[in-house]
Amino acid sequence: MTYNRRLSLLILVDSLIVLSSIYISFWMLFPDTNLFRFDSLLLLSSLSLIIWHHLFAYSYKLYQKAWQYASVGELIGILKAVTFSVAVTGFVQLLVDQDIYIRVLLITWMLHMILIGGSRFSFRLYRDYYRKQKTDKKKTLIVGAGAAGTMVARQLLQNHEADLHPVAFVDDDVKKHKLQILGIPVLGDVKEIETIVQDLDIDNIIIAIPSLGKKEINTIYKECGKTDAKTQIIPMLEDLMLGKVSVNEFRDVEVEDLLGREPVKLDMKSISESITGKTVLVTGAGGSIGSEICRQISNFNPEKLILLGHGENSIYTIEIELRAQYDQSFTILTEIADIQDRDKIFHLMEKYQPDVVYHAAAHKHVPLMERNPEEAVKNNVFGTKNVAEAADTFGVGTFVLVSSDKAVNPTNVMGATKRFAEMVVQTLAQESRTKFVAVRFGNVLGSRGSVIPLFKKQIQAGGPVTVTHPDMTRYFMTIPEASRLVIQAGTLARGGEVFVLDMGEPVKIVDLAKNLITLSGYSIDEIGIRYSGIRPGEKMYEELLNEDEIHKENVFPKIHIGKASLKDENVLGYFLSNFSDMSIDEIRSYLLLVANNKENEIQHLSKTRIPV
Repeated sequence: MTYNRRLSLLILVDSLIVLSSIYISFWMLFPDTNLFRFDSLLLLSSLSLIIWHHLFAYSYKLYQKAWQYASVGELIGILKAVTFSVAVTGFVQLLVDQDIYIRVLLITWMLHMILIGGSRFSFRLYRDYYRKQKTDKKKTLIVGAGAAGTMVARQLLQNHEADLHPVAFVDDDVKKHKLQILGIPVLGDVKEIETIVQDLDIDNIIIAIPSLGKKEINTIYKECGKTDAKTQIIPMLEDLMLGKVSVNEFRDVEVEDLLGREPVKLDMKSISESITGKTVLVTGAGGSIGSEICRQISNFNPEKLILLGHGENSIYTIEIELRAQYDQSFTILTEIADIQDRDKIFHLMEKYQPDVVYHAAAHKHVPLMERNPEEAVKNNVFGTKNVAEAADTFGVGTFVLVSSDKAVNPTNVMGATKRFAEMVVQTLAQESRTKFVAVRFGNVLGSRGSVIPLFKKQIQAGGPVTVTHPDMTRYFMTIPEASRLVIQAGTLARGGEVFVLDMGEPVKIVDLAKNLITLSGYSIDEIGIRYSGIRPGEKMYEELLNEDEIHKENVFPKIHIGKASLKDENVLGYFLSNFSDMSIDEIRSYLLLVANNKENEIQHLSKTRIPV
């Protein structure tokens, strides 16, 4: 029905209701009297009531309401329109007849309210009870009987095309137990999820508490995991507040939701001061970390953002994404370059004169670098040296190196080269005007080198999921959090620091695999887990600081400065100068000896294997 036809119909219905109300009122009070003895007063009262009703109805937008969604707010609007129109009609009676028929007006007001309210709420009654509903809806349990849970339940009840039908709540607030919300009972707390699902034959569970921390989500999910019901979750509170999504846009629980630690809260003011209106260059801008750093930086409106990377497809992808959202806000520039190309890197640094450089370009795959140590050195050590020295030469304000927890007591080539990269920037920091810092963090969920994509592929193929060892643990963080940490570290830099994030408790890889299997809708027995053994260069557990670096200063909530020792510059210089003459085995040996402070072995290797 068009708006004009709907408006005409409502005006006609309201007019008939108004006339019926006032005539019935007179008749009820004067049943034996000819109503025509009131002809002029009755006609005037009727005309006044109709006119003022329509005026107040228009004023309170009663003709613009979607009445199938009517609630208390609409009822208040009706109450105001009816009350004011009856009051004005009484005043008209007083002017004309020097008397007010109070009892008539009271009955008129009551009938008026009942009939107008009834006519409007009949739309909702029809929607809720008489429209044809889907009969194959899935029984749904809502975890959380607060504001968000109530909104979810209301949305599901109102949406007749939805596949889900709420049948119960659970909530840890005992005051809500045995109560009903929207006609739906609150049956118990989270610990009773398994029993409730079995008793009511629940198909779906929706976690409807947007402010939950990751540990709480993990606890609830473990209870949900004891059932066969599919578990979903409403969006995060931050996304709801920013209007990115609505409360009824459920999503599957992701492994990131179960990471048992809270994200670091950032000092937005200091970040804004260091980035807004500045020229920022990001190396490795097409990678998982680099591209997210670019997204985070974009929120602070730099003057220029230079995306530097070696892979044209990845740089093109992040460029298109950022231009779609920020093209009118600041200048986005792209450069295809290899950080091993020293001349090109120096040329670009001179060309753009960046205020801040985030160096995320690196080879990170442990087994591949173990087999190709010379390539790890060329990229992670010499590439870092090129970018850092170019930053020093052209007066960059801050240089932030993205490092790794694998740089601590490294047992593999990749970790050793990252420690060498830290040593390069620490050496430069001693005399440079540029503030050089490094940031260490653990494994990043969802990055290209993460185990998550591998596990997902194995699950999709029917399994088994391969885990190196049942006791192997790692620290984990999400890509956005890792990127925010890097940006925050840039604001804290004084020069020469190695920043370390307090990453909470390490996570067993096998537990991560089990969670991913159940999140994918399978049981552990269906997919299976196979232990493949520890690969060359891998450790059972990672560290964020070694024994010499334990003395640490807390400079920001959950961010520390590790006292990473700087090797003798001659040791670092010797390796860089003689690298091209070393064999693969010598490269690997020297990397690990230096990174692990094996001074005697370093001297022996230098004297016996390679001429100084």
